[in-house]
Amino acid sequence: MASSSCLWLLALAFLLGSCTSLALGDLDPPAPLPLVIWHGMGVFGLPRCPGESSHICDFIRKTLNAGAYNKAIQERLVQAEYWHDPIKEDIYRNHSIFLADINQERGVNESYKKNLMALKKFVMVKFLNDSIVDPVDSEWFGFYRSGQAKETIPLQESTLYTQDRLGLKAMDKAGQLVFLALEGDHLQLSEEWFYAHIIPFLE
Repeated sequence: MASSSCLWLLALAFLLGSCTSLALGDLDPPAPLPLVIWHGMGVFGLPRCPGESSHICDFIRKTLNAGAYNKAIQERLVQAEYWHDPIKEDIYRNHSIFLADINQERGVNESYKKNLMALKKFVMVKFLNDSIVDPVDSEWFGFYRSGQAKETIPLQESTLYTQDRLGLKAMDKAGQLVFLALEGDHLQLSEEWFYAHIIPFLE
């Protein structure tokens, strides 16, 4: 079982880091957590330089992509664990040590699904002017349509949802998914917004 500090980090913070590596497989709380907030489908772009915005950014993205699935890089660089190449999905699924696993893209781990579905609410926050996460739609579990890196599709059109590999479709129908959006860059939210929109889920 994950430590209580990590449970609260998962429940209360917008973090990429060591606690997320505990993920869903190690969570077995005695009672349902009130909510979890996280980034969903990964990233495919350099912060403040989204690949679809210019040829230079696209070139940088492709250069980064060349080493993102190196085993040593995957094991040592947290950001690499969230790298999702929509053009070479097979390489992503085979070599991503974290994201492809927790998003059930290599197979279905029933404990992941069970633990996620035990949440009272799964809150996803999209920062509409986010310059770090590319594509921004991944904050609502959307992502690029497979095979290209320009057009995005929402969660509801993804295989993850239609096959309900993680339980998100069932949670959506049960009203457990919450999609929030606010103006601002990456994680730029006011204390007032946090208290108005997040704290009520914890009461």
